[in-house]
Amino acid sequence: MLELGKGTEILENIGGIETIDEAWELFRAKMGRTEIAKLEKITTTKALLKIANSIAVCRPDRVMINSGSEADLETLRALSIAKGEERALAMPDHTIHFDLAQEQARIVDRTFYIVNPDEKLSVLAKKILRDDAHAYIKDKMVGVMAGKVMLVGFFNRGPAGAPATIPAIEITSSGYVMHSADMLYRNSYNTFDQQVEETGFFFTNLHSEGPWRVEDLPYARVFMDRSWLTTYSMFCTYAGNTLLMKKGNHRFAVDLATYFRSGQQLSEHMFITGFNGPGGRATYFCGAAPSGCGKTTTAMAGDRFVGDDLAQMWLADDGSLRAINPEKGIFGIVNDVNRDGDPYLMKVLRERGEEVIWTNVLVDEDRKPHWEGSGEEPPAKGRNFQGDWWEGIADADGKRIPISHGNARITVRNEAIGNYDIAAAESPQGAHVKVITYSGRDSDTMPPIWVAKNADHGVVIGASIVSAATATELGVTGVRRQPWANAPFIPGALADYMTAQFKFFNSPELTDRPILAGLNYFLTHQARGGERPGLLGEKRDVKVWLGWLERRSHGEVDAIETPIGFLPKYDDLKTLFRKIIDKDYPRELYDMQFSLHIDKILARIELQEEAYGKEENLPAKLFEVYAEQREGLLAMKAEFGSVVKPEQLGG
Repeated sequence: MLELGKGTEILENIGGIETIDEAWELFRAKMGRTEIAKLEKITTTKALLKIANSIAVCRPDRVMINSGSEADLETLRALSIAKGEERALAMPDHTIHFDLAQEQARIVDRTFYIVNPDEKLSVLAKKILRDDAHAYIKDKMVGVMAGKVMLVGFFNRGPAGAPATIPAIEITSSGYVMHSADMLYRNSYNTFDQQVEETGFFFTNLHSEGPWRVEDLPYARVFMDRSWLTTYSMFCTYAGNTLLMKKGNHRFAVDLATYFRSGQQLSEHMFITGFNGPGGRATYFCGAAPSGCGKTTTAMAGDRFVGDDLAQMWLADDGSLRAINPEKGIFGIVNDVNRDGDPYLMKVLRERGEEVIWTNVLVDEDRKPHWEGSGEEPPAKGRNFQGDWWEGIADADGKRIPISHGNARITVRNEAIGNYDIAAAESPQGAHVKVITYSGRDSDTMPPIWVAKNADHGVVIGASIVSAATATELGVTGVRRQPWANAPFIPGALADYMTAQFKFFNSPELTDRPILAGLNYFLTHQARGGERPGLLGEKRDVKVWLGWLERRSHGEVDAIETPIGFLPKYDDLKTLFRKIIDKDYPRELYDMQFSLHIDKILARIELQEEAYGKEENLPAKLFEVYAEQREGLLAMKAEFGSVVKPEQLGG
């Protein structure tokens, strides 16, 4: 069980500022009259002490308060460019940021939860004892901002007034990080005290990039203090390691939902998008997928985009499931974004002239960005994530260097996206969610879509995500289990998180129940007996899978019952392929996609059982569902063989 406020508060202990009078004495020494006037509007004592102790630890030359005004934002942008963190591109309001070549993804090997003695974590988590973290922070962060400007911003992770919204403070020496924060989160400077009063707590994030040198990367660390809701990031440049309001604070939100709001809220690694159904109705989806597995693309496939990465969910008084996006922008992977699969995003990147921060792509001589999978002709030379680039350049091992890094990103405000549903996104009531999907990068086992028989089976779909490793994490390779696509962000024991999932989706208060489904559009042609490489289908087919799920959530399409769940019938999909994307859908393709390869599914179940067997105190329901599915699959194999076509089951 997590205990808040347990153990030494590291920031205060090192900083030594204990009273509000001491805090204001330090503020007056580090701030001019204008910044003092801005800070005087913040009255939350705990927040002021956090800021004061950050100053006392990092020792910047001066401090700037980001009030969210246009003047402040212009100052931040100018600071980032002056420091060389960003450079202007040809299109107005577009800039390029290059991370250090050796740090262009999350440093999972140097990311730790700060724990108290005897505090249990998931076996998937890395931890550091409080005393050891205290010593490291004291050694590496004291004086780290000497000669620099400390930037302080106040933000909301969600629209003001929503039950799941949480306020946060961002403290950094990086203009790029604060610029990104402004694009991705709602500035709450004017309402911060009120939001803290309503919520009861806030998150604090302290970051310094240090000297920004390759030789300092071995000292880079990301620490997350669960007990005091504070993150520390040092000697890092990649936003996934520096902008801790994102995944760092998401971890805290998972903790709070698991231990303090169990059965009432969830904090998930999910997109939120709305799909227009018959009669003009809007049906909202939440969908989990590991980073780099098409979550943004799937979110954009909807008609009413709300968010591409995170979802805060709760049970509303009317018995429905509601969700908000804690962010208001996208920090998304740009590789393979093109006009065929991502028309709304391409308009922002190439036509609309909205503000965009690019990272780790190729910039040509005309200051135009290029990336892998854009569908455009790349230039012959330019500068990219590793330095000067030209066609045919290879690394030390002779491997071709692509024009953009596999984890190259874009930061964009959601308002710039043509299908953004601002009314749903900014509503304190949240989006009314009727469908939840779980997906990974699965090339050979599960069908494109299947719907859980009940809430328990749905939770098990989420618990059973398997995915190939992607470029979003350094030092990770091979096929990995990715429970709920949230596993990297679950601080506590998986047993506690899983119990909260079963409790939430089986709650008697959830009277308007969503359907829970598996989604997989990474099946390959060769894995299903074909001869050619590549996907079995196209990326745009996801609109049809979502369209069928939309109708299934309203009881308008029938399905084939199988041991793993309900599969769509061919005639329904054929109609929807023509209606939604104007495409033929041959029976042969349907059979390849929706035939059940029993032995592969059984092997997947065995993999999960073996892995979960290493965890303590898991709900028995998980293993009961696996056993039920195995029994049904073995019976099906005995009757039909190891590969079962849908037509054999009435499809």
